[in-house]
Order: sequence, then structure tokens, then C-alpha cells
Amino acid sequence: MRPLVLASTSPFRRALLQRLGLPFETQAPACDETALPGESAQDLVVRLAENKARAVSEAFPRHLIIGSDQVAVLDGEILGKPGDHARATAQLTAASGRTVQFLTGLCLFNSELDRVQCCCEPFEVAFRPLSAAQIEAYLRVEQPYNCAGSFKSEGLGIALFERLRGDDPNALIGLPLIRLVALLAEEGVDVLLAAAEAAQ
Repeated sequence: MRPLVLASTSPFRRALLQRLGLPFETQAPACDETALPGESAQDLVVRLAENKARAVSEAFPRHLIIGSDQVAVLDGEILGKPGDHARATAQLTAASGRTVQFLTGLCLFNSELDRVQCCCEPFEVAFRPLSAAQIEAYLRVEQPYNCAGSFKSEGLGIALFERLRGDDPNALIGLPLIRLVALLAEEGVDVLLAAAEAAQ
């Protein structure tokens, strides 16, 4: 198995990848995340996932490199990371009682063979109707200002939702593990066997 690299310093993605029980390194990718003119949300996350993986390939020339990117979409508009309390309040207010689509781009890049696999994993979140007091209380507790959509579904953010719909709940946190296992299999990596070997 080629060494595995996660092209991200996100603690959420790192924690997800650790679930697979495989050894890996992390590296921060340096790439421009600005959307191109007229670029769809799906095309954006797939392009950025690949760009992130390729951005660290010079330092990891014989590796399997994982890149991922995520956006939230409401009414066709991309919701980025809020960055502060006011923007998070506005995002959750807009999402109240409505369904937000999360798109997660995933790339597995074989840097030795210059072989790339990319996909986009959709996930829908139906929000409960939320009062201003509930939104304020949630943000004060969890302060999810670096999270697309202004919540952490792995924490108290689950209380904001009526319903979740998608193939892989990990995608909502930022790394669709079910799809990643399939991409790794295409590179000849049986995750179950590799994890058992790593555990010995």
C-alpha cells in the first residue's frame, strides 16, 4: 500500500479518516479556493478537492493523497464558512424550516502514477423551524464559525435538524468515508485488510 496523505489540516476530517485505522500524514494544501465565473457548486467542490490533493503532491511523490472540499447550498447560493457570530446567525436564520444541500468533493490522487479519482457526495439537511433565541443559544454553546452552514452535526448541531438524507453521514462532517473506501479499493487497497495489518 502506498503511504496515505490527507491534504487538509481540518481536525474534523482528520478524526474521520482515523476511523479507518490506516496510518496517514496530514499536510496543509496551498491553493486558491475562489469559485470560477459561472462555476456550479458541484464543479467547484470537485475541482478544489483535486487541487488540494495535487497541491501537496510535490512533497509526497509516491503517495495516495486525499483531497476534500465542501459547500452548503441554499436557493442556489453557496453558503461559505460564516467566520463570525453575525454571519452564522444570518445563515441559520435563512436555513430555519428549510432544506440545505451539502456537496462534498472528494479526490484520491495517486501522485506516482498521476492518476486521479474524483466524485461529489450530496447530503441534505432539513432544519427545524428555529427561533432567534434557539439560534443564539446554539451559537453561544458551539461557536461553529469555521463550519460551512454554521453548525457541527457531530455535536449539539444535531438538535437543529428535523431530518437528514444521504448515503453517508460522514459526508456532512466533511469526508465521505464510504466513497473513500471505494476509491481506495480502485487503487488496490482493501481497507479492512489494511486496517487489520496496521493494528498488528
